[in-house]
Amino acid sequence: MDKYIYDESNGLWYELQGDYYIPCFTLPTEKEHKPIGLWGPRHKRYLQEHKRAVYTTLLT
Repeated sequence: MDKYIYDESNGLWYELQGDYYIPCFTLPTEKEHKPIGLWGPRHKRYLQEHKRAVYTTLLT
């Protein structure tokens, strides 16, 4: 069997690992910085002040 195959229906490459073909995914080289708008900082502040356990859990 071929080590790599290309599926034209979805445009993905697959790699043979054992008996299964696993999709070949790569992560982007740079992080995308998307603006979180007005409500992102407000929600963060709310979590810090009123839901400390949830905020701490999200950081870990």
